[in-house]
Amino acid sequence: MKKQKLPQIDSIDALAHFWDSHDLTDFEDELEEATEPVFERETAVTIHLQPKEAQAIKKLAASQGVPDRDLIHQWVREKLQTA
Repeated sequence: MKKQKLPQIDSIDALAHFWDSHDLTDFEDELEEATEPVFERETAVTIHLQPKEAQAIKKLAASQGVPDRDLIHQWVREKLQTA
């Protein structure tokens, strides 16, 4: 029986489907230990606003048709680009 090779797939869905139908132990000789993080996680930052500030941001975001968190994220990115 011909031994399978690990697939070269960039799709999370395709990888999930592959591993749903294969056993990791069949590929032990091809595995290598990851020495660095494979995926970067987002970092959440909490800020405290006065009720009037929060309401003003929600109103401004709604007028632009975006969630308030997206508007704040946009402001942070813009500020970092000019820093």
